[in-house]
Amino acid sequence: MFGAPAAASPWGTTDSYYPRMSDPHRRHGTICLVTSSLAGPLSAAVARLAHTLRPQVGPATAAGFDEVVRRLSAPLQVAVAGRLKSGKSTLVNALIGRRVAPVGIGETTRLVTRFQYGAVDRIEVVGVDGSRRVLPFDPDGMIPAELDADVRTVSHLEAYLTNEVLRELTVIDTPGLGSLDSESVARTEKLLDQVSRDAVAGAEAVLYVFTQTVRADDQETLRAFTAATAGRDAGPVNAIAVLNKADTIPPESVTGSDGDVWQAAALLAGRQAATLKPRVADVLPVIGLLAESAESGAFTSADADALRELAEVDEDSWQTMLMSADLFTTWECPVPATTRARLLTKLDLYGVGHAVRAIRAEPEITAGALRRVLLDASGLADVRAKLDAVFRARADGIKAAAALASVTALAAADPGERRRVHDAIEQLLGRPEAHQLRLLEALTLITANAVSMPDDLAEEVLRVGGSASIPEQLGLVGRPPHELVAYALERAGWWRSFASFGATPAQSRVAHVVHRAYFLIWQQLRGASGG
Repeated sequence: MFGAPAAASPWGTTDSYYPRMSDPHRRHGTICLVTSSLAGPLSAAVARLAHTLRPQVGPATAAGFDEVVRRLSAPLQVAVAGRLKSGKSTLVNALIGRRVAPVGIGETTRLVTRFQYGAVDRIEVVGVDGSRRVLPFDPDGMIPAELDADVRTVSHLEAYLTNEVLRELTVIDTPGLGSLDSESVARTEKLLDQVSRDAVAGAEAVLYVFTQTVRADDQETLRAFTAATAGRDAGPVNAIAVLNKADTIPPESVTGSDGDVWQAAALLAGRQAATLKPRVADVLPVIGLLAESAESGAFTSADADALRELAEVDEDSWQTMLMSADLFTTWECPVPATTRARLLTKLDLYGVGHAVRAIRAEPEITAGALRRVLLDASGLADVRAKLDAVFRARADGIKAAAALASVTALAAADPGERRRVHDAIEQLLGRPEAHQLRLLEALTLITANAVSMPDDLAEEVLRVGGSASIPEQLGLVGRPPHELVAYALERAGWWRSFASFGATPAQSRVAHVVHRAYFLIWQQLRGASGG
């Protein structure tokens, strides 16, 4: 491949990261080519490669290949990681559109939970010995806070939901890092044992959640987490971050915010993106609580009616009430204190204030329209759009690259198997249709500092490989098509020259990939314009 040290190669991981779980639909002893509608052409090509190699490797490696192929036809798996109390589970509920992940303190918050599509809603408690026990959801439709079992004997939970979002995306909720509970810390940072490691090891992408500011060790934490789950460093292809609880950021603490909470959050997120770069594709502000309440059905018509009453409070009293949660619930007001306390648990002060402003601006607004206003204010739409752009739109390439890493790792112990797998992968990557995999590999090598590049060139590689949007790849968003065509051709020529005359051998291999990427972009733009 690129000739980088084996440990740095994105295909050269230390272990397979596809979960070794029982599957009633799996055909043991044989390999089923990818036929699911979820599988793209690159995933299908990797499945064919594994099928071709299977007779040439030993039984253990062949069984691993079977598992790799099974995962290729499954939904993309995104692990949600972050520190304790960062609001990970709240964000998971918002993404799924159902309040099902526990957000309080309990046994289940200390366990990995995989949310996936199922024909029947159910919870399976998976033991460290591989045993499974079906558990019902609690009366509120949530995973029970307590399991009625020794948590030390539990590997993870699997929650199956009849939820359309989960048809294309499996979401993995993880315990918070930095917990005061040493056992929970061990479960997340070390993933407890190999069984628990397998529970999250299928994650091909990571959504990292933090609040206020990125701590000094967040980059290392993100790197360690992704290495333990996806078996490769986080990068702009497989990781994004969110600045959660954006409404708690004091605007006066962020220069340029002009006293606006959301502007302060957006500016801070931009600065944190620069800090975490290139470990993540972007950092987006979000208010997880607001998103969860608006998207999961927790916000009701009764809540809307209470907000209408609050909109009638005189302005001086209203501004006083918004100064703190205590004042909001104790100030003399026609709306009962218990009702106001309920609103705080769903919307917090920022959401309540935003809703009241919307009602005052449009007194006839319906409860449904008010819910949409709150959802828009949460920032969830931008997070979903970024998930689509970074993960879902590129799921085929991400999954195929992950599968190649797993195939390589499975054959690493046997020299003969390793050579045959290497040769087969090189042949696959030589095909024009597999160029996306070459680009992902180049991106990973730059992200991991396995190939050294001048800062401006490394930035360009990250830009070209880190987006599925051609204007973003070229850094020319909003520019006319003829400028895109000319720039793509100019950069293709520059990178070809650099590969031939100015680069080290390792740089040259990356440069050839970037040259090819620009050339393919140029061809695509020329075809679209009919030129």
